[in-house]
Amino acid sequence: MRYLYKAFIFIISTIILFPAKMSYGHDSSLKGNNTAPAKKPNIVLFIADDHGYEDAGCYGAKVVRTPNLDAFAKEGIRFTSAFANTPNCVPSRAVISTGLMPARNGAHPNHSKINPGIKTLPVYMQELGYHTVLAGKDHLWPRAAYPYHYIKKQDKDYSKIDSIFAAQAKGANKPLFLVVATDNPHVPWPKSEGYTPAQVDLPPYLVDTEITRQVRAKYFTDVTDVDQTLGKCLQSLSKYDLASNTLFIYISDHGPQWPHGKWNLYDAGIRIPMVVRWPGKVKKGSTSSVLLPLVDFLPTLLEVAEGQVPEGLDGKSFLPVLLENKPTHRDTIYSTYTADTFYGDFNYFPIRSIRTKKYKYILNLEPQRTYTTHITNAKPEDGRDYWESWVEKAKTDKKAAALVANYQHRPAEELYDLERDPYELTNLAANPENKPLLTTFKEYMVQWMESQNDQMGLTLYFTNIKYKHKSEEPSVKE
Repeated sequence: MRYLYKAFIFIISTIILFPAKMSYGHDSSLKGNNTAPAKKPNIVLFIADDHGYEDAGCYGAKVVRTPNLDAFAKEGIRFTSAFANTPNCVPSRAVISTGLMPARNGAHPNHSKINPGIKTLPVYMQELGYHTVLAGKDHLWPRAAYPYHYIKKQDKDYSKIDSIFAAQAKGANKPLFLVVATDNPHVPWPKSEGYTPAQVDLPPYLVDTEITRQVRAKYFTDVTDVDQTLGKCLQSLSKYDLASNTLFIYISDHGPQWPHGKWNLYDAGIRIPMVVRWPGKVKKGSTSSVLLPLVDFLPTLLEVAEGQVPEGLDGKSFLPVLLENKPTHRDTIYSTYTADTFYGDFNYFPIRSIRTKKYKYILNLEPQRTYTTHITNAKPEDGRDYWESWVEKAKTDKKAAALVANYQHRPAEELYDLERDPYELTNLAANPENKPLLTTFKEYMVQWMESQNDQMGLTLYFTNIKYKHKSEEPSVKE
């Protein structure tokens, strides 16, 4: 290990990569926040379902309309490098709720449960005197481990949110911790309203076909719908004079259900919009570029609530970033994806990644497999409608053929220079000049996986046990 450390220091001196401390080591402080206000703030965590980082006006979008989120960003701090630690619904929400990465909390594949005995966010917040409510989509299993007061809510049922704030304003004797979890813009996407397929913009990893544009217009419609929900939520908060003492956070659980997005560890799958407003605490109209993963939410919210952060978490509080505009937080972000247990073999493709400011390293643990998901194998509304148009276009169009082939057939390792290639289209792993960098990334990935107990057996469990066939062992260690 000393040899690896020296080799890493040598590489950093020549390439300027990142500091040697890469692990989500158990570095959480035991100290609470001594600067918290005398009256504990209400906390609202608004979680959009599958909202892409670039798909908002405040993040540079030119076509999709998000007026409420754009206005909200002017009232708080907008994060440009916030990331999910896993790009599927249940594991991402488990990461937020436990401060632990998927291999440690147990909710590793989608639609799975956290391990028995793990303490979750609503339990902590109740112990700190909060009334805990979740309105909308839960995707938290087992339910008993997450003792919220659950309120069923449809995406356009704004009255439920209003009633929560109305009750709080009547003189509740406890501060409120509210999770507003929408079902949109998750598929199926609604009929397009106000968007013309010919005018929608497409990122370069999507194949430009007529049906892709039609579906893109539907997705934009759903993004605008979730923005309307945000606006109604903020209006109710102000109507009942609760905004001044409320920390309000907008995030997405991960990226949208497009190729390169959901179920992938490219930035389109894990980079998320994140905006925080806290009147009198957070500087209005500010921006932060710190690397910030969702695993850091639990320790941060505990400090906001004047609680003690327990030892042993993977998460690290970003409260200094909020209160002091601290310009640094983390040097690396780790993300994982393995499987979706409800949908069988076609949604199984184990991937691990390291993300720094400059580079993305991806380790595909079973590269011999063909990458398939709902988009390629499920219902038309899951994406197969436009995917089939991609496959057809690939027969005569070289660019389309390359996008389809690269999406479904992946090498063991991928390396991207994010400064030059932000959409991760040019894999640098095969370039001999990058071998020292690639070796370093791989060794640190193996070290991190060992620290997480994310080993070969965990990965092969899903193929050999769940799907009843034998898979080649992934070549992780040399």
